Amino acid sequence: MRISLINGSPKISNSASGTLLEDLAGYLGESTEVVNLGFHSPAISKEAAEELVKTEAWVFSYPLYVDGIPGHLLSCLMQIEEMHIHNPQIHIYGIVNCGFYEGIQAEFALKLLQNWCLKTGFVWSGGIGIGGGGGLAMMQQTKPGRGPKAPIEKALAELADTIRKKEVRENKYVSVAFPRFLYKMGAQLGWRQMIKKNGGKGKDLGKTPE
Repeated sequence: MRISLINGSPKISNSASGTLLEDLAGYLGESTEVVNLGFHSPAISKEAAEELVKTEAWVFSYPLYVDGIPGHLLSCLMQIEEMHIHNPQIHIYGIVNCGFYEGIQAEFALKLLQNWCLKTGFVWSGGIGIGGGGGLAMMQQTKPGRGPKAPIEKALAELADTIRKKEVRENKYVSVAFPRFLYKMGAQLGWRQMIKKNGGKGKDLGKTPE
């Protein structure tokens, strides 16, 4: 089986979307051939378009942007529509990570991808909404079933099994195994460090546009 793992993050490197795809690939096993594609801009390369039509399943991994799909990735989806592939045998899966603690916040972003499948004729086959995505890229690898990523790893393993079997499943929502208040404290600390690194002040975080 040949599978396209599509990184839909605007970040070319060190993104949570990419980290999740790497973890998923580890669960897919040797019986599958993985094609890694990066949709980091509003246009799909000719090479990427050619690879897409050669694969049986596409897995889109992207961050939540204002309860939806990032704008550049929407442009890529529209470009795929113009390719007129319309292959009812291609299964589509989604992995949405969000900075919110609750994975359910990604519900609408997955439903948008599902609606796109209805329009294009592809088989929507389910996905995962993941909370706590803001810290995934910084979390160290731990033993299977342990650590903050344990619920996420379990969900990815289940998704990998679904993909291998080309099955359809309901969307699932998970969060990091980490206390919500500690996750919030870590996020606030990260924002303050980031704004100071870029020449601002902590109090600037509370400013609103004029």
